[in-house]
Amino acid sequence: MGSVSSNGVENLLSARKSLKSSLEKSKALGSSLEKAGPKLDEIIQRLPYLEASVRPIRAQSDALVAVGGHINRAVVPAAAVLKVFDAIHGLERSLSDPQSDLPGYLSVLKRLEEALRFLGENCGMAIQWLDDIVEYLEDNKVADDRYIMNLKKALKYLRELQNEEKGHLDGGLLGAALDRLENEFRRLLTENSVPLPMSPSPSLGEQACIAPSPLPVSVIQKLQPILGRLMANNRLEKCISIYVEVRSSNVRASLQALNLDYLEISVSEFNDVQSIEGYIAQWGKHLEFAVKHLFEAEYKLCNDVFERMGLDVWMGCFAKVAAQAGILAFLQFGKTVTDSKKDPIKLLKLLDIFASLNKLRWDFNRLFGGAACAEIQNLTRDLIKRVIEGASEIFWELLVQVELQRQAPPPSDGSVPRLVNFITDYCNRLLGEDYKPILTQALVIHRGWKQEKFDERLLINELLNIIKAIELNLDTWSKAYNDPVLSHFFMMNNHWHLYKHLKGTKLGILLGDSWIKEHEQYKEYYSALYLRESWGKLPAHLSREGLILFSGGRATARDLVKKRLKAFNEAFDAMYEKQSLWIVSEKDLREKTTQLIVQAIVPVYRSYMQNYGPLVEQDASASKYAKYTAQSLEKKLCSLFKPKPMREGSLKARQYSGKFSNGVTDQSLSSPTVA
Repeated sequence: MGSVSSNGVENLLSARKSLKSSLEKSKALGSSLEKAGPKLDEIIQRLPYLEASVRPIRAQSDALVAVGGHINRAVVPAAAVLKVFDAIHGLERSLSDPQSDLPGYLSVLKRLEEALRFLGENCGMAIQWLDDIVEYLEDNKVADDRYIMNLKKALKYLRELQNEEKGHLDGGLLGAALDRLENEFRRLLTENSVPLPMSPSPSLGEQACIAPSPLPVSVIQKLQPILGRLMANNRLEKCISIYVEVRSSNVRASLQALNLDYLEISVSEFNDVQSIEGYIAQWGKHLEFAVKHLFEAEYKLCNDVFERMGLDVWMGCFAKVAAQAGILAFLQFGKTVTDSKKDPIKLLKLLDIFASLNKLRWDFNRLFGGAACAEIQNLTRDLIKRVIEGASEIFWELLVQVELQRQAPPPSDGSVPRLVNFITDYCNRLLGEDYKPILTQALVIHRGWKQEKFDERLLINELLNIIKAIELNLDTWSKAYNDPVLSHFFMMNNHWHLYKHLKGTKLGILLGDSWIKEHEQYKEYYSALYLRESWGKLPAHLSREGLILFSGGRATARDLVKKRLKAFNEAFDAMYEKQSLWIVSEKDLREKTTQLIVQAIVPVYRSYMQNYGPLVEQDASASKYAKYTAQSLEKKLCSLFKPKPMREGSLKARQYSGKFSNGVTDQSLSSPTVA
């Protein structure tokens, strides 16, 4: 009984201990399970990724075997591209400043271009290989979908870069390097382009031997390889633009000292050609200087710099330089002159312009004959056409204009009409060495345009007809005077003018000696008529009839002397007052005419006063009758017919509107009228 009880307690204790141990284990297991819960959740979440990673292992064995070859074929060109790309960025330091080492800079730039060309040629192939392997992985389910999607995005970006400009492949390195090269091109041009040092009023004759210094050979040798590299990168037009800007600016600066502001003048800014006559003379000299020296130098320089680019390139570049430097302004000025109002002086100025252009014809054809200079050619042809048509029109209208003046009133002072004065000198100038050849050439060209032949005799006959028209005008004008004495005076004046100003001239030779002598004879004839009908009548007032001095008739004689002296004085004063307004422009004729008047009057007056003057000199009113001494009379007569001083501004010509307009004749000539 006791042993049973003892065993039972032990069993209970053992069971209790076992139960307690089991409870502790259960508690520990529960605690462990509680701790393992989050880890299990994490494992559950990672299972899809693990499954995706393990999926290729489940792919077909032949696909797994082949994928290695595909990857190797794609990686090799891709690695080469990456290597070149790294090399490109290694060149960046060597492309910082072309000025310090231009040959080295160009060499590195060429290597950069080659590397980019390699990238351009191989990048596509590498992308294609990578594209193929992605397609293989996707088709054979060898890779995860997300991984394949990321690969596709990367390949798409690479493809876009490849399709865009190459600058994206090098991060803009080539573009920056080319920009620096363009800047160096500009610097070399700018620093070595120096305007000509010219005085404000240059003597072009002295400066004709001066030509602008060409760019140094060393500079040209630098510009040419720069052009080559820029041209290879499609930047030639930018180079040409820089070149044109710099060189045309240099030519303009050279011309600036010549004061070419007149080239911008418009038709509305001047009344007629005579008012800008000085500018037209300058224009011819300035144009010749610009063409023969400035544009000639630019022509050669364009050839030197752009020779390797081809004829069309350097000729096109020169055309732009010439246009922007000012050749178009020269041609526009000529056109402005042709647009001005017509007058005879304009004919001479048009011939001056034509002579200047004709003198430069060979230079124009050589410098501006290329297709690139089409605008300059068209403007030049248009200017020549306008000049020839304008000159021909004015020349053939001269005779008509002279005839129209026939109805105008003659000069009130009996002088030589301005028309006569003008035409005699004008026609001689047209026949002179300066104008006859160029006028003939212009008329030949103009008639040629109309399919008509030109004979030089046509020019001669037209000028002779103009002189004949002047003769008819003189006859008509002489008959317009109410005073016959003034008519004789007028004809004396004009016949002497024709004789003096045409004798020994080209026009006088054409008219002939008999024509010249005829006018000399007419002058003598009208001079005699003038003297007989005017001053020749005065001595009759100093008659000696009835003046027998004896003691009983002295008072009677005194009264007769007073009466006759009074009549002489009144006639003399009236004639002097009237003729003091008359003019003889030619000094020799004036002196000869006054001497003839003096010879006709003064000796008679002196003798009369010596014999009969004492009869009145003692009279209280002696001064009333003995008004003049022989010396004062001669002095007064010698003061006749002198031209009036010219007022300032009276040499300016007025508008030509279908007829000769007011003006006077001087060395510069102006449009005349009769008066």
